[in-house]
Amino acid sequence: MREAVCASCGKKLGTDDVGLSRKLINRGLEEKDCMCVSCLSVRFSASEDVLRKKISEWREAGCLLFREKDPG
Repeated sequence: MREAVCASCGKKLGTDDVGLSRKLINRGLEEKDCMCVSCLSVRFSASEDVLRKKISEWREAGCLLFREKDPG
């Protein structure tokens, strides 16, 4: 199985990147079409910090797209 990479910049994706892409773009988005938090921040004109806070909020609320916390 191939490692997921950002469809925009080619950076390796973590579970939070994939989950955020699916939350903001389309729940059924394939991994090959997902983007990293940096590229999503540009696309949606939001800071990376704001997007990471939203990930934490959605995880705490029980969103299944953010079940595991990315290491690091």
